[in-house]
Amino acid sequence: MPSNLSNMKMKISLMALLFIFTSVHGITQTTNNMNNKNYSLEVIRYSIPKEQHNNFETAYTEAGSYLKASPYCLGYEVVHGNEEPDNYIIFIRWTSIKEHMEDFRKSAQFMPFFNLVKPYFNNIQEMKHYDITNNKWSRE
Repeated sequence: MPSNLSNMKMKISLMALLFIFTSVHGITQTTNNMNNKNYSLEVIRYSIPKEQHNNFETAYTEAGSYLKASPYCLGYEVVHGNEEPDNYIIFIRWTSIKEHMEDFRKSAQFMPFFNLVKPYFNNIQEMKHYDITNNKWSRE
């Protein structure tokens, strides 16, 4: 009997560690959403003059709160260019193109989000959706 109790405690400990690991790294949500065949990645490339860098980053920090509040947004990332420091790329993961283009744009989160990023609309070089493939690798 003590052996069974010991095994059960070990299983519970391993399950707790797995839960903590997947929660910290967002694996559970990402894995579940990656199985959604309509999952989409929006890529927005900007050219932002140096004097506007801080305001642009602040705008996306604030706009990010509306993305986080949206059930249609799975995550976002702001990337800043090294070799070309005026270049920024925004990656936004959506549950689907339809839910982004139709449902998010009708939601309470859209207008506050849009008003924050609207001043940089003319700086957009590309704004497109991409399908996610399973061909990827990461050390993270």
